[in-house]
Amino acid sequence: MNPPVALTIAGSDSGGGAGIQADLKTFAALGVFGTSAITAVTAQNTREVRTVHPLPVEVVLAQVGTVLDDLPVRAVKTGLLATQTIVVAVAELAAAGGLPNLVVDPVMVSSSGHRLLERAAEHAYVELLLPHARVVTPNLLEAQALLGRTIRTLADQHAAARALGELGPATVVLKGGHEVSDSGTAAVDVVWDGATTYQLESRRITTTNNHGTGCTLASAIAAGLARGLDTDAAIRAAKDYVTRAIAGSVGWQLGGGYGPLDHFGWTTA
Repeated sequence: MNPPVALTIAGSDSGGGAGIQADLKTFAALGVFGTSAITAVTAQNTREVRTVHPLPVEVVLAQVGTVLDDLPVRAVKTGLLATQTIVVAVAELAAAGGLPNLVVDPVMVSSSGHRLLERAAEHAYVELLLPHARVVTPNLLEAQALLGRTIRTLADQHAAARALGELGPATVVLKGGHEVSDSGTAAVDVVWDGATTYQLESRRITTTNNHGTGCTLASAIAAGLARGLDTDAAIRAAKDYVTRAIAGSVGWQLGGGYGPLDHFGWTTA
């Protein structure tokens, strides 16, 4: 039998921990054949992002169109889209029904604080792209930028997830990790499912090897959808996968900054 196919539309990470590289590793680890369209080339490692070079929108669209014309893509994940022009172009594809089971990870700022998205593109995300997402997976910083509000507590996180849901996506996964003040010892994500909000909790893992966790979660959700899981099951499976991948790389010392995850379960194999 053929494996299911997923497409990632995202930036390339030369350090291998996030972006296209993390997405393709995740697809492979979860039994999905990964295809890709690169939106930007970044020079980065575990310590820093030195430069971001967006590709022309025509090149991005050519990659996407060539994949979709030939391969049976069952889910699409977007990561770094870099420019307003690329966000608008991807949104137009989604509006035309060309991006099935769309998972949007609104990548805006790197973990080291480097801005990865043009400010003008934030409005395009809200107005044009999010309404066509089956799942959107912002972290707290991204949610604050999209909504123009501060998120400090679990109550704020629930309210923000509902507010993001009002922008049009079918489901919101608002990643909190340990960043809200009253999450205790758990890593808490809040899910809005179109009607209500609920929490997904996992044990908090103390580690600096967390580069690419957002990319990995979103691509794991897309992998689940490509394999035919319903949205809730795909989200729960993805959170479990990311937790295992973080735990697996705790003892790694790759680079001097925020290290990568154990996407393939090497540590526990």
